[in-house]
Amino acid sequence: MQVTVKLFATFRKGRFDVEVREVPPGTTVSRIVEEAKLPEKEIGIVLVNSRHADLAKALADGDTLAIFPLVGGG
Repeated sequence: MQVTVKLFATFRKGRFDVEVREVPPGTTVSRIVEEAKLPEKEIGIVLVNSRHADLAKALADGDTLAIFPLVGGG
């Protein structure tokens, strides 16, 4: 199945902005995070098809996964 993975802000450095991936059925957000070598403790927001999701969310064919880092400011 295919999923579209979008990374934002600092997660794009040395990786990619948008990538369509071929993944096996049952692939979770956590697996994509591991494959992209994203530090879990720096993940701020995860969206699947524009809805909040957690790392245990199983992806379906055609899903779009967006991963945002924590953002600080002041």
